Amino acid sequence: MTALERDSSAAGAADFAVPLVRLRDVAITHDGESVASPASVSFEIAAGEVVLLLGPSGSGKSTLTLALNGLIPHAIPAGVAGSLLVDTLNTLETPVAEMSTRVGMVFQDPDAQLVTGTLLDEVAFGAENLRMPVAAVLSRAEAALRQVGLWERRRENPDRLSGGGRQRLAIACALAMGAPLLVLDEPTANLDPQGIEEVYQALAELVAAGDHAILLVEHNLDAAIGFVDRVVVLDHAGVVAFDGAVDEVLRDRAAQLHEMGVWLPVSSIAALRMRRAGYVFDALPLTPAELRAALESTPAPIAEANDEVPQPGALAPRAASAPETAIEVRRLTLRRGRTAVLHDVNLEILEGEFVAIVGANGAGKTSLIQAIAGVIPPPRGTVYLSETVHSTPPASGGRAVDRGRVDVARADSRTTSSLIGFVFQNPEHQFIAHTVFDEVAHGLRRQRLPEDEVEARTLALLERFGLAEKALSHPFLLSGGQKRRLSVGTALVAGAPILVLDEPTFGQDRARADELLSLLRELNDHGTTIVVVTHDMQLVTEYADRTIVLADGRVIAAGPTAHIFDDQALVERAGLRLPPLRQALTNLPSHPDLTGVARLRDLPGGATS
Repeated sequence: MTALERDSSAAGAADFAVPLVRLRDVAITHDGESVASPASVSFEIAAGEVVLLLGPSGSGKSTLTLALNGLIPHAIPAGVAGSLLVDTLNTLETPVAEMSTRVGMVFQDPDAQLVTGTLLDEVAFGAENLRMPVAAVLSRAEAALRQVGLWERRRENPDRLSGGGRQRLAIACALAMGAPLLVLDEPTANLDPQGIEEVYQALAELVAAGDHAILLVEHNLDAAIGFVDRVVVLDHAGVVAFDGAVDEVLRDRAAQLHEMGVWLPVSSIAALRMRRAGYVFDALPLTPAELRAALESTPAPIAEANDEVPQPGALAPRAASAPETAIEVRRLTLRRGRTAVLHDVNLEILEGEFVAIVGANGAGKTSLIQAIAGVIPPPRGTVYLSETVHSTPPASGGRAVDRGRVDVARADSRTTSSLIGFVFQNPEHQFIAHTVFDEVAHGLRRQRLPEDEVEARTLALLERFGLAEKALSHPFLLSGGQKRRLSVGTALVAGAPILVLDEPTFGQDRARADELLSLLRELNDHGTTIVVVTHDMQLVTEYADRTIVLADGRVIAAGPTAHIFDDQALVERAGLRLPPLRQALTNLPSHPDLTGVARLRDLPGGATS
């Protein structure tokens, strides 16, 4: 049941009951920081309401969620001004243990809250600590695990779950506590499309009963839009900029939100772009179905027939000479414990390619790229990296000099890191220094560069990634989006010819995600081989030349991205979904020039930012 189906007359908090949550002038300043983030937040949430919290990276969204259950300031030192009441309890005065009966938390990183040896024990753990009767604990645990599709795996160790599987487990833990408020911080970031649908269906059923409220921090608005009643937007300073019903904020304020760098549904971004080309939309579309319906009832602008629309999936021109192999995988079988996670995988990635690796949760995507980068040692003779020395080709057509290949299983860490940069799904997994500056500088110091050069290059990179003001902060005090940018910066600083990223846009606001992906495209244009693992099918369509599809630890397809998404049966078999723009525009007879356009940049209308 969607939010619109729940109550089409709902126009905001006024239609709901007595507030369950009341925030007044909340400002939070972390220890060691001088600026509050958020700086001034006031809003209420009522039982039965789903509130989407949006804002640029660094505006304080995640910090605010941590204050709602008392982790700030009781466990994480910070100065808090204003008042936070949840179910009449003051979170600044109530112990975290007691707040956990009122607020169920699902963090960005599920590993931060998983502590036991089986899925059943994990979900039962919270209720057990409330000293509930055994029968009630088991009943709650079973219901929660069934809601997220994990009951049949209840006796497994959480470590055996994929990243998305662990996220669903964390959601089950929150559901089992029975708290009236659920706070979800990017709950679907690591889930495949089918898993996202299952999670939102489970949450919608929970909210439909009217006893729970949900505060949701999410950037995948294409999945969340039908689930949300109200939207609260923080600006760059951490102050509430907008607070209202979905139509009031996302439709009527879309252009302003886009300018702020806040995520919007893909269909809305497409419509904003097309308005510039003369298309008229009475109401801004929020979903592929709405965009398709609007176009079917909207005549094309007069100039449309003369507009040159690039062919769907068209690739940038490549150098005339045949590229060398950058990554070669031969009959790779990989086990975690007694379980095989990859089976006889063979693939080749060429120098200068931009490749996406996709598949459902548990397909083996992260295991594959970790083996390629040597994070998980692969068996000898299964993974090779090119040891080509790159140089700028002269006008005469000169080329880089090939020095052979490196077997990742036999290479030391210094050699591997000089050939391939790796960005983890969870940025914290790769931080080793006590300041943001030293985190970046570490890679340069390993190259034994002069300290003045290290300082200059580090400051330049921090400026480029919008982190200059955080140079002296501890990496763990950054927002989720800032941590991701730092992790990418540390991988880039060594200048490796191959860059591998696991969920590169996780935790990013839309503006920073665009900047990061533009940077990756720029690096790719200059010869860096880019490999990304992502569940964002629109990202895949926009940037990847070629896509590799995994299922059950095996490669089931590999080819040009446009061809992969042309095969509807393959997409469904892999547990994926078509990108939103393809859903809206495929076989659109009223606008033949748009039919089949898959990328936002191929739409008429120019830039929207």
